[in-house]
Amino acid sequence: MSIIKFILDLGAVVMLPIIIFILAVILGEKPGKAFRAGVTIGIGFIGINLVIGLLVNNLGPAAKAMVENMGIKLNVIDVGWPAAAAIAFASQVGAFVIPIGLAVNILMLAFGLTKTVNVDLWNFWHFAFTGALVAAATKSLTLGMVAAAINAAIVLKLGDWTAPMIQEFYGIPGISLPHGFSAAYVPIAIPLNKLMDKIPGINKIEANPDEISKKFGVFGEPVIMGLILGIILGLLAKYDAKATLNLGMSMAGVMFLMPRMVKILMEGLIPVSEAAKNFMQKRFAGKEFYIGLDSAVSIGHPAAIATALILVPITILLAVIIPGNRVLPFGDLATIPFMVAMVAPICRGNVFRSVIIGAIVIAVGLLIATNVSPLHTQAAIDASFKFPEGASMISSICDGANPLTWILLQIMKIFG
Repeated sequence: MSIIKFILDLGAVVMLPIIIFILAVILGEKPGKAFRAGVTIGIGFIGINLVIGLLVNNLGPAAKAMVENMGIKLNVIDVGWPAAAAIAFASQVGAFVIPIGLAVNILMLAFGLTKTVNVDLWNFWHFAFTGALVAAATKSLTLGMVAAAINAAIVLKLGDWTAPMIQEFYGIPGISLPHGFSAAYVPIAIPLNKLMDKIPGINKIEANPDEISKKFGVFGEPVIMGLILGIILGLLAKYDAKATLNLGMSMAGVMFLMPRMVKILMEGLIPVSEAAKNFMQKRFAGKEFYIGLDSAVSIGHPAAIATALILVPITILLAVIIPGNRVLPFGDLATIPFMVAMVAPICRGNVFRSVIIGAIVIAVGLLIATNVSPLHTQAAIDASFKFPEGASMISSICDGANPLTWILLQIMKIFG
């Protein structure tokens, strides 16, 4: 546990450059170039995290203000992903999840079952969370560890499956996104998008950023779109003029800055990606593999951000009107961009379609989060999690509303 805690405490901006440096040297890159690539990638992640901080620190309070203004009374509190991750890593399964995740990845690479080398160790918490819920439900650590391993394997396959589309849409060659939260919505988004292709009228609506820009001129540009959506959210939060305009400018800033931060990251990744391509051509007859990263590298696309901002008030409305929901959206309203990060490419950037799919998965997700809230609460108690004042039952949108986690939980209950 102390070793795992040390690795986690270093964080992505320190450990990722080290991992990338070692990987690049193994792939045959010169040490100097490999070192520079690793440092550049670390700098890219620093920039991405700063912009995500700008997004979360401004969007989160606005979303919470909307909830409070509506006076919603629901008895299961959405404590947010930081709490869910802390619960996951503090669980018994969390103590083993990094070795489990690495072992699954290495075995699948060895047997040709994946093309993804997942260096995103910090997001192994998603697998640990699944395992923690299974362990709480079945009273079996073994079944919890098996569930975590299966979750890791499925997410690697989802990363492989979507990699070509992700690379083309986001302009990030050689990358896949084996993210336990974002990838879980891919198997739902693909059939829903195909269904919309067949619905007259809906199949003609084009609302990707380029089309919006053509129709609305300067008001359709991503930066101005971020400004307008931010101002609308400020008004819904009943902010005063100063706070509303500040929120609008912050969302415009996110739209403008995030693609530039990703560009810095890619500057470091391109030499590693090229080294990987050469390595595979020489030794494995041209087979390719992908570097698996956090879906944070994708959430700055105008289509993803616009979709997420529109979905914030929709999520609050759904929480009120869906029969059977007991979850009060709160802590994870600012993480909705991660939910739609892999939906946007499936919809080819069509914000209209992404919002519809997002609303459907959130509606179902709220019921899933309600369903697993007793286990979520028990896992938190087992991990000695400090509950928010007045909260007796907790859940989260990330990963309490995760359909893949829920399906694995139901399957593993059979064996418990």
